Amino acid sequence: MKFTKTDIEGLIIIEPRVFGDERGYFLETYNEKEFEESIGEISFLQDNESKSSKGVLRGLHFQKPPFAQAKLVRCIEGKVLDVAVDIRKGSNTYGQHVAVELSGENKRQLFVPRGFAHGFVVLSDTATFAYKVDNTYAPEFDAGMRWDDTKLNIKWVMNENEVLVSEKDAQLPFFLEFDSPFTN
Repeated sequence: MKFTKTDIEGLIIIEPRVFGDERGYFLETYNEKEFEESIGEISFLQDNESKSSKGVLRGLHFQKPPFAQAKLVRCIEGKVLDVAVDIRKGSNTYGQHVAVELSGENKRQLFVPRGFAHGFVVLSDTATFAYKVDNTYAPEFDAGMRWDDTKLNIKWVMNENEVLVSEKDAQLPFFLEFDSPFTN
């Protein structure tokens, strides 16, 4: 696996080695030893998967402590623009984001540590998205911020009228309206 640091500390793009031939392909999506050497110790507890149609935007989500979650995300089929926003108060990159195209074709993954809001938009007709988390889901600690916040200046590469968000996500606060529970 190739681990590439991004402009924001803690966000890492992971590119697996893909072995392919006329029968198909094989790749390792997670290797504890390589992960610990490149990122640090982490214990993933749960795997999640979603399937969405073109234009569906899920995010920007996070869980508040003590149920904060680190995530290892990837797109199995289709193509998404994946975004992580630094919400660690005191961080030099507080309020900044990284956007990475993840697809079934490029097989990239993104490691999103605790202290980041995360979301993605589907760019293909459909996309199957999978992620590992290191903490259990706790609905009462679920939180997020608006995907279309002009302060964040995220280029979602889709027209706003093509984006489909849940009612819950449409009601999330703007970046300046929430008090981050994370510190750097």
